[in-house]
Amino acid sequence: MKTQLPLYRTLRGLGLLTMFFPLAAAAQQQPTGSVSGTLLDQSNKQPVPFANVVVLRAQDSTFVAGAETGENGTFTLASLGMGKYLVKTSVIGYQPVRRTVTLTTTAPDARLGSFSLAPITTQLKGVTVTGQKETVQNDLGKRVINVEKDLSSVGGTAVNVLQNVPSVAVDANGTVSLRGSSNLTILIDGKPAGTSNGGAGSGPRLDQLPASRISQVEIMTNPSAKYDASGAGVINIITKKDKKEGTNGQIGLVAGNGNKYAPTLNLSRRRGKATWNFGYNGRDQRFSDNSRGAQTARLEDGTLIETTQEGNGTERRINHSLNLGVDYELSDEQSLSFSVSPSKEGEKGFNRQTLTTKIDGESKPDQLGQQRVDVDVRVWNTDASYRRTWAKQKGRELTANAGFVSITGEVPFTQQLSNAPTQRQEFAVDARILYGTLDYTHPLANGKLETGLKIQTTDNHGTAALFTAPTDRPTEFERDAARSVEYNIQEVLPAAYVTYQRTLGHGYNLQSGLRTEYTNLSGTVKGGTGRVGLDYLSLFPSATLAKELGKEPGQQRLQLSYARRIDRPNFMEQLPFQLYQDARNYRQGNPALRAEFSHNLELGHQLNLSGGASITATLFGRFSQDVVQRVREIDTMATRLNQAGIVTAETYRNFGNTANLGAEATWNQSLTKWWRVAASGSLYRNEVASNGSNGINRRTVAGNVRLSSNFTPRPTLDVQLTGSWRSATLTAQGRQLSYGGLDLALRQRLFQDRAALTLRVSDLFDTQVSRSEINTDELTVRNRYKNETRVGWLGFTWYIGATKPPKKIESQPQGGGGGFGG
Repeated sequence: MKTQLPLYRTLRGLGLLTMFFPLAAAAQQQPTGSVSGTLLDQSNKQPVPFANVVVLRAQDSTFVAGAETGENGTFTLASLGMGKYLVKTSVIGYQPVRRTVTLTTTAPDARLGSFSLAPITTQLKGVTVTGQKETVQNDLGKRVINVEKDLSSVGGTAVNVLQNVPSVAVDANGTVSLRGSSNLTILIDGKPAGTSNGGAGSGPRLDQLPASRISQVEIMTNPSAKYDASGAGVINIITKKDKKEGTNGQIGLVAGNGNKYAPTLNLSRRRGKATWNFGYNGRDQRFSDNSRGAQTARLEDGTLIETTQEGNGTERRINHSLNLGVDYELSDEQSLSFSVSPSKEGEKGFNRQTLTTKIDGESKPDQLGQQRVDVDVRVWNTDASYRRTWAKQKGRELTANAGFVSITGEVPFTQQLSNAPTQRQEFAVDARILYGTLDYTHPLANGKLETGLKIQTTDNHGTAALFTAPTDRPTEFERDAARSVEYNIQEVLPAAYVTYQRTLGHGYNLQSGLRTEYTNLSGTVKGGTGRVGLDYLSLFPSATLAKELGKEPGQQRLQLSYARRIDRPNFMEQLPFQLYQDARNYRQGNPALRAEFSHNLELGHQLNLSGGASITATLFGRFSQDVVQRVREIDTMATRLNQAGIVTAETYRNFGNTANLGAEATWNQSLTKWWRVAASGSLYRNEVASNGSNGINRRTVAGNVRLSSNFTPRPTLDVQLTGSWRSATLTAQGRQLSYGGLDLALRQRLFQDRAALTLRVSDLFDTQVSRSEINTDELTVRNRYKNETRVGWLGFTWYIGATKPPKKIESQPQGGGGGFGG
């Protein structure tokens, strides 16, 4: 019955969609008009070619159509419905121009004549001197980073993109953290997609989402009540969409040394009221790695055990994803969208290890180990949305969204040690996510009121079976029933919110809100111990107060914000079964784990100077209770029985309270017409709750810095150089050592901007190495992991229709790159 219900809802959604097609067909038969004109340079009256011209609905600024001017500066936008529109021009080096037009049945064609564009001499509002999107856009409670022009992620994934956005850090395992916390709400196009963070979950990892699909990243460190309260904040990854008339898009291939390939194809077709989108993204890439670990343990009886393990391996990542969607304008005030996105994620890894053991100083024979892993995950994502606006009430809006995500996966993990039985763990995951939202915005005299409802249910079913094979028959596996489990986990998360935004006068803007979320997580583990369960209702207030300073609008901005957040344990952190990482280490969830709550404060200041310079500074604090931390301990019984030396168990526990304080600063400026720089850094107090007998929290001062330079030696050639460094930070039982690297990228636009050739070398000096330490009374661990990070990437992209490569690379102002531990 459970498997039939999502299918029934999907079919019912398709049935509702077909009901709208007759209405849409009728709407398409309505009369259409056009807008045309010519752009001229105000100083010399010469045509301005390749400028962007867009048409927006006057009542709500919704995008309707767009085009580029020809070499003679002319443009025409056709097939426009009757109504009132705003025509905007945008081109590098010129101030934008706006015109309002009204198309009627008696006058369907608006011939605007010549637009005189004034060259830009100063820039007081915004971050960058550009006629395109600002690289960083600040709003109440939200920072939007436009990453399309960034070359540092060519050939990469969402993880590479997030490495270069404010307040975000990524470790060697691909785990993303926002100001020190990896428990985040990660959305794709504002919707849940079942995506896991660094593999901690059942869905596809962020390093399986191609960077070529990403247009913007929204960072909300103190989100309003409209957004989920889970985690340290919200990261919303916005994918590329094209609504220009006709057929547009791009096709490309990126290849890296050592058998690394990433083909892409993204097309859109707009005709009349409908915009169809089709995309394919693939990846087949091989990476090598090497590692070294040393452990020293003192058992309860005084036995001293010293072990080392050295390994090297290869990993092959294979991904294929499709996206098919349609956006349909039912009328000037109503629109409907529907999309289907199937994907297949695969990963094959092989690792060899040499293990040494000393017991009370006496050396034991070395052991050779092998590990194989084969990940096969399939994801099916279906989503439908409806939007309603009111022409007579600008800003009034009703949106509804519903979707279904199906995730199935199989992960066999085999370990073989010399003179020991071969072991294989087989994991199977079958997850279903259903979600629905309803949001309403009502304009007021000096502000707006927003309210909404959300429901999300997750049904996780899986198995973790252990098989063993005798030493003399390594392929004859038998299931170990005593160490195999089956779990069923259900999670229900209903929520409701209300926010109020108001302009107070004298440059002040206020936004306040309240969100309530009910958490119900329950499940059973057959063959394991204990049950999994959470059940509570929580309130999450938030508020933001902003003040515009300076003589000109946008010259300075001061903003103070507060939000209460929750770090809700996921089911993998609670499931009480052993998940082996290698022969000597495994993870095990804690069913008694409680949620962590925090109070978050921010005070930020932004200064925009003439010439395009921008300086921002932020003070922030996070005050947490029942802090969730990951700890590693000796499994004494397994150590005595296992022939591989020390066996450690990693689990999760709640420890006390912490108060973390920090500061971030950024600087972004054009030094010359061909050279632009962006620098950022953060300094913060890194505090970790005590898990020792003395009860004293551990503290240190940490920081990071990032510097990016963009050069344009020729009009069609762009060069980007990016360097970053992060100091050592504390962990629950030790510390993560410093980490840094340098990236170089070049892009040459070809064939009158019909194509682009890109070369990128990541980690130019091969310095990105992950190193960690654990220091307790019973256990000392030193780990070093080196993945293949120095890679040369060569990419070629062909642009179709009106789609063109960005004419200029903007270096985003980095917001400190990590905050608490980032």
